[in-house]
Amino acid sequence: MTSHAWIPTRRRLADTASAALAPVCACVLALGGLAVWSATGNAGSPARISVTGARLYLPAGGVPETAAFFRIANTGGSADRLISVTSSAVSGDITLSRHRMTAGGAAYRQVADSLAVPTGGTLDMSPFTSDVTVPATPRRRAGDLVPFTLHFEHSGPVKALAVVVRPGTE
Repeated sequence: MTSHAWIPTRRRLADTASAALAPVCACVLALGGLAVWSATGNAGSPARISVTGARLYLPAGGVPETAAFFRIANTGGSADRLISVTSSAVSGDITLSRHRMTAGGAAYRQVADSLAVPTGGTLDMSPFTSDVTVPATPRRRAGDLVPFTLHFEHSGPVKALAVVVRPGTE
């Protein structure tokens, strides 16, 4: 029996080098990306949530519900989700809602389990995007302050005071 030893030829060495090039380049790019991500301070940083612009619409007469809106900013390095809202000044169920349009152009409210707050972005609630649906309380007046606690999946609770406003006067 004869043995065939592997003999390094120029062609074999070139083929080996070109086969190894793609994985080596992928590793270098991945390490470079991770280094930049770490250097900017976002590697593994939690969501940092702040709530501003809280307002609660003054309900129209005879309407059982009204809406609260919040501007939620996330300056952290990971996304979060608003999962519920509570208030000691509100009796009844408070729900999260998204606003949708039908094919015919009519708007409707869709109850949501949660609302996303993107990494480095905002959830800016409005009558056209999303809101917190609140049972109407007839004793409220424009200018009143209503306390709310916004509960987030990762960040925990954040307190906010919403000012009562007439719709369209913000």
